[in-house]
Amino acid sequence: MAMIEFVRNYTDESTDRGYQFEFRCDHCYSGYKSSFEPSLIGAAGGILQAAGSLFGGIFSSAGNSTYDIQRAIGGPAHDRALQKAVEEVKQKFRRCQRCGKWVCAEICWNQSAAQCTGCTPKYEQEVISQRNHAQLDATRQQLQEKALGTDYVSGIDMNPDVQVRLNPGAAAPQLQASATHCTACGATLTGGKFCAECGAPAPAPSPKSCSGCGHISSPGARFCEECGTKLV
Repeated sequence: MAMIEFVRNYTDESTDRGYQFEFRCDHCYSGYKSSFEPSLIGAAGGILQAAGSLFGGIFSSAGNSTYDIQRAIGGPAHDRALQKAVEEVKQKFRRCQRCGKWVCAEICWNQSAAQCTGCTPKYEQEVISQRNHAQLDATRQQLQEKALGTDYVSGIDMNPDVQVRLNPGAAAPQLQASATHCTACGATLTGGKFCAECGAPAPAPSPKSCSGCGHISSPGARFCEECGTKLV
């Protein structure tokens, strides 16, 4: 029999009942399994085992030795089954002449270059991948630039004494900052009741924190409700 040439990544799933093999791509490791081919010796062993159970074990010793018999004389049958499985599944694979790997024809084979995608990636897939990476990198950069251009600390008093009292209500400065922009279009508000860009109603004034005592007053308050300090 001629030598069998095929993938190195394969599993022999044959049993005493028959032969079956699974072949896997050297690149993505997806696999194809050959059709199950019953073994004549395995079928005979099944008959002997059934007879042993029916007649009180008269033939059970012969049935139990079936796999040993197959191992002794089933070599050529096993090779023929492997050769048949190779012929059945080989059409699903291609061998790269550059790296020598057997790869699946559907995913990991570049037909135009006659090489695997590990050696020569598919142009269309590479373009899509590079485009997606470029878009992701650009998005990160734009978000960083937008974050750098946004003032997040204008409403925070850096006085140490006030800062300690403001910590429990740390969300107040964020509310004050968000009230300076239109919630509909994001434009900077100029102080009116409606947005000058899109006409949407301006958000209600945010609570202000007192620079003297740290108390958070009601929206629209001009003086601190606790100490009377003028609110900025």
